[in-house]
Amino acid sequence: MTTSPTSEPACRIVIADDQEAYRAMLRLVLGLEPDFEIVGEARDGVAAIEVAREVRPDVLLLDITMPNMSGVEALPNIIEA
Repeated sequence: MTTSPTSEPACRIVIADDQEAYRAMLRLVLGLEPDFEIVGEARDGVAAIEVAREVRPDVLLLDITMPNMSGVEALPNIIEA
C-alpha cells in the first residue's frame, strides 16, 4: 500500500469478473488513481468469496453473471465473511 504519514490509506479494491480483458481494463484504469490499490482478483463467485475473506477489501467490484457461482449468489457469503 502506498501511503504517507499525512495521507489517507489507499482504497483497497478487489475485482471479480469472469472476463480477463475486463479485469485488465479495470486494473489499468483504476491503477491511474493513486488512492486506489488493487489487492485481489477473482474470475468466479467462489474465488470472489475466498479473495474477499483473505484480503478484506474496502470495495469489491462484483460481476453478477459469472460461472460456477454468480456474483448474486456469492454476495451473501461475502457479506457474512
